[in-house]
Amino acid sequence: MVAQTLTVYFPYYSRKWKDSTRENNVNRVSVHLVAPFKDRELSGFRRDELQDLLDLKAKGGLSFSVVDHLRWDLKQVFDMAVAEGHMERNPALLLFTPKDAPKPVRRAMTIREVQICFGALEQRERLIAKLAILAGMRPGEVFALTWGRLTATHADIRQRVYRRKIDTPKTDNSTRKAALSEGLLIEIENWRMMAVETRDDAWVFPSERMTPLSKDNWWNRVMKPALEKVGLEWATFQVMRRTHATLMKTMGVDGKLVADQLGHTLDVNQERLYAVAGRKPSGDC
Repeated sequence: MVAQTLTVYFPYYSRKWKDSTRENNVNRVSVHLVAPFKDRELSGFRRDELQDLLDLKAKGGLSFSVVDHLRWDLKQVFDMAVAEGHMERNPALLLFTPKDAPKPVRRAMTIREVQICFGALEQRERLIAKLAILAGMRPGEVFALTWGRLTATHADIRQRVYRRKIDTPKTDNSTRKAALSEGLLIEIENWRMMAVETRDDAWVFPSERMTPLSKDNWWNRVMKPALEKVGLEWATFQVMRRTHATLMKTMGVDGKLVADQLGHTLDVNQERLYAVAGRKPSGDC
């Protein structure tokens, strides 16, 4: 019955999921919920049994984020079952994410580490890193930039690259105008002078085939080796964006402005700890 219900749940909800979200959600639910319970009747589940499942997943080493997503998956599946008349009440309504579920260490770079990072990179890689650290852009947004989307004050973010496909930004809030500092604008213009093609629809960071640069190939072949030489191989794009939020918070920038720059709602920006509380950079930028 669980498996049959998901043949309704997945097609319906996937209509509003982006490709990346759909893939993650389907895999998570299939592995952790469908596989162990595929022959169970939905009406036979009770709240304590579902909470025991989440407790078990937390003790088994799944991260806080994954267990929290499973909690939400259960609520949504049973919400649909109630709406479809298969059961009267939702047993997942009061579930909570176990506090002992492992939480990742969310690192951010100090100003000195940012300086080392920029100093270790060639012109193209340095500009990409600066768009992530100084402008708070996601990698898919960086590699989807065209010259026509770069203005004298901001980057007009209306698309992203996901697995070599041009897609819309991750969320509605992600469609935004990311402010660009004066120094960053100078670096952009220096890179423009080196570009083979600068028409409005040309990619800012093209591959040899004049398609958007592949993030994974570029990172593994160029960026990661350069960062490894200076001990910053841990400074992923996620770390760079978190560094942006952390530096902005340290400088006292309003949380709403930081959230807007990152393409988040304010609660996501604060609750997911993109700004790492208590981490104070030292040195000058």
